[in-house]
Amino acid sequence: MDRRRFLQGATLASGVALGADALARVDLKPKATGGAGMKPRVCSTWDFGVAANQAAWKVLADGGRALDAVEQGVRVPEADLRNHSVGRAGYPDRDGKVTLDASIMDEQGNCGAVAAIEHIAHPISVARRVMERTPHVLLVGDGALQFAVEQGFPREELLTPESEQAWHEWLKTAKYKPVANSEVKTYNAGPGGTPGDASNHDTIGMLAIDAHGNLSGACTTSGMAWKLHGRVGDSPIIGAGLYVDNEVGAATSTGVGEEVIRNVGSFLVVELMRQGRSPEDACREAVERILRRKPGARDIQVGFLAMDKKGNVGAWAIQKGFSYAVCDAAKQDTLIPGKSTY
Repeated sequence: MDRRRFLQGATLASGVALGADALARVDLKPKATGGAGMKPRVCSTWDFGVAANQAAWKVLADGGRALDAVEQGVRVPEADLRNHSVGRAGYPDRDGKVTLDASIMDEQGNCGAVAAIEHIAHPISVARRVMERTPHVLLVGDGALQFAVEQGFPREELLTPESEQAWHEWLKTAKYKPVANSEVKTYNAGPGGTPGDASNHDTIGMLAIDAHGNLSGACTTSGMAWKLHGRVGDSPIIGAGLYVDNEVGAATSTGVGEEVIRNVGSFLVVELMRQGRSPEDACREAVERILRRKPGARDIQVGFLAMDKKGNVGAWAIQKGFSYAVCDAAKQDTLIPGKSTY
């Protein structure tokens, strides 16, 4: 064999090897990163984060991995028929279709997401499968649904009678205007529930640190009610709705996703913590940057929640009304009113 043929063969063999490697997750095993002996902690957005945290805590208290904890935690609101901002009971888009978004990220920077997926009750678990079983980060629409079904997730009708009724009521005026803090206003809405406009609802974001000192995060949503079909907000966008850097901390967001995307919000919060800011100060600067760039944003709601490498938690929002839940060995049902600029 002459030298030219030898080199061509070697190049081809190398390309095949690299292609095969790209289709496999190289190393998804958790590794301790100098934080062994850390006291586990989990935090999440909104009042319904309390129940989600408690599910996550069962994993953390047993010495489990933060990644498993955040997945199990956010599956609770995904399944909650009283929650019209997350999961199977989420309000539909203007065409009457329930489309869901979710993302997940672990301590090694591995991440997965789905967007505009229909007929799947637990998009967060599909997002994890994307992370662990494909070379991709984000699958969308029909492709995400196809992947989920191939992975064994049941195809279901997600539009509940209550959500369908709310959609028909909306069609009478077809008015679309985000209203701040409807995550809590629409929770358990109806007879005996809390009244409120449903037009701006979106997310649960959850961050956790485990006993090994490893961070992970998850974010899942049904997006804004009555949105244009195909609209995707910040929740499934790594760096916008969720970001984890195991050397520094993690952040997630809630509210009007377009503003979070424009400022790469969660990544910004983590980078501000890298520069030495506390979680609360980092969240505040991210919010105020949104307001400096777009003063009219004071009429909407955006909130950030962050956890640093030591398990310290902080948050900040544009308007009053944002809340977040914190859970650790000392107390499993802490609910904290978030600070705000207005």
